[in-house]
Amino acid sequence: MAQGLDALTREELIELLEITAKDLIALDGTWFQSLEREQGMDAAMEHDRTAWRRFVPSEARRLKKLLGLSDSCGLEGLAEALPLRCTSLANEWEIRWEDDGSLAFRITDCRVQNARKRKGMDFHPCKSVGELEYAGFAAGLDDRIQCECVSCYPAIADDTCNCAWRFRMEG
Repeated sequence: MAQGLDALTREELIELLEITAKDLIALDGTWFQSLEREQGMDAAMEHDRTAWRRFVPSEARRLKKLLGLSDSCGLEGLAEALPLRCTSLANEWEIRWEDDGSLAFRITDCRVQNARKRKGMDFHPCKSVGELEYAGFAAGLDDRIQCECVSCYPAIADDTCNCAWRFRMEG
């Protein structure tokens, strides 16, 4: 029996990548819910923010290298990198260019919120984590990119998606 990545077809590798991204989101949720049960939502959120604050610069650096993006890759580089993020590979999303030149990124079907809903749990109040996550990722690609939360639980302003973020170039 063949073993390892070399034995997989391109389609199998893509499927494995998607499975791994979903597994990582599930692992993230598992530790979060464990901490949430033991120490409460506030403590779990503080640990979640710390984890994402440390993770996203590494994720940005690795994707920047993979894609060969320059330090001034701008919104075009961000548009290329966002679909390859772990969270993007695990969720349904859309990217669109706005008339004002900004880039909008929307999670239209979120595994985390879906899982919490299935379990009868309150939604994850992810706005504070998302602000660190998306702003940190964008800055890791190009420190001129600014990120704005358009809609994210618990501050939902757009009920057509789970969360929405807008990116602009500074200046």
